[in-house]
Amino acid sequence: MSAPAENENGIILLRIARAAIASRFGLWFDYRDDAAFLHEQRASFVTLTKSGHLRGCIGSLQPHRRLLDDVRANAQAAAFRDPRFQPLSAAEYNETAVEVSLLSPLSTMQVRDEQDALAQLRPGVDGIVLHCGQHRGTFLPQVWESLPDPRRFLGELKRKAGLSTDFWSDSVRLYRYHVDKFTEA
Repeated sequence: MSAPAENENGIILLRIARAAIASRFGLWFDYRDDAAFLHEQRASFVTLTKSGHLRGCIGSLQPHRRLLDDVRANAQAAAFRDPRFQPLSAAEYNETAVEVSLLSPLSTMQVRDEQDALAQLRPGVDGIVLHCGQHRGTFLPQVWESLPDPRRFLGELKRKAGLSTDFWSDSVRLYRYHVDKFTEA
């Protein structure tokens, strides 16, 4: 896909996410939903920020519905159902920026131990999923901006998954992915 097409697709996705949130406030926001790529099964995350701070982030790790439906659902979930935040208010709507990330398929990382895992991490490139028993968490590649040290990144990912930062077990499974990220100007 060429850069202009990617940019056009990003604009379409951002407008769909914005419209999904606006609809909950009875607002109308123009968007198009006839592009062929919207009907492919893809996984996405929608991230909301307000004044540069996280305001909500919800997404799908595996494709299980049309991209159009995934972005709509994740936008509303990020705005109104992220358990870390109160639901977005109408007063916050115009102050909140939207970002849509399209995920590549997950790729299993073959690691011998935590040191091997740390050595394989690619700061600024990889999104990582950590899975161990009932514990699971992910960080999008964008998280590297605030956690550039691999040890700290992995530690905070373990904390997000409900584990201690120094936890390690042979049953830990790691998966990597990359994203195409689109952010409102």
